[in-house]
Amino acid sequence: MKLVILDRDGVINVDSDRFIKSPDEWIPIRGSLEAIARLNGAGYRVAVATNQSGVERGLLDMAALNAIHTKMLKAVQESGGHIDVIYYCPHSGDAHCHCRKPAPGMLFDIGQRLNVALADVVCIGDSPRDLAAAVAVGGKPYLVLTGKGKATFAAGDLPEGTLVFDDLSSAVDAILSTP
Repeated sequence: MKLVILDRDGVINVDSDRFIKSPDEWIPIRGSLEAIARLNGAGYRVAVATNQSGVERGLLDMAALNAIHTKMLKAVQESGGHIDVIYYCPHSGDAHCHCRKPAPGMLFDIGQRLNVALADVVCIGDSPRDLAAAVAVGGKPYLVLTGKGKATFAAGDLPEGTLVFDDLSSAVDAILSTP
């Protein structure tokens, strides 16, 4: 089974330093929804692993997070695609939990739930945490320059083998052109 794991904010939708706190604030990045549909059309399953510390910080509650994800799932479906699973970590960095990226807990949970070995699974993100989690599970780290991606790239020190793309759509082009 082919699988791609995506970060949410900055990869699928526009990111905000003030957090995405409501469905109205969730705005897809141009081409991202269609890119997910293209992955599905090529036989890939798509999972989302997203840090959502705004929950623990009290900036949004679970009902708001669920409403945001419902909007995202509907938007992807309207573009002809689907997301198989969404995993989120509601904790802040101070919690030192196993699920908050760069810890690989969410990715391991995705692999277990979908019964997929994570070695060489493409993991697409815009931050050092996303890339580190990918490496921790033996995945392929892909950096997109949307969201925090330009700052991540400028800071350097990317994990070995990280591939860099303008956005999710161009990353998917590369995935689909690889035999």
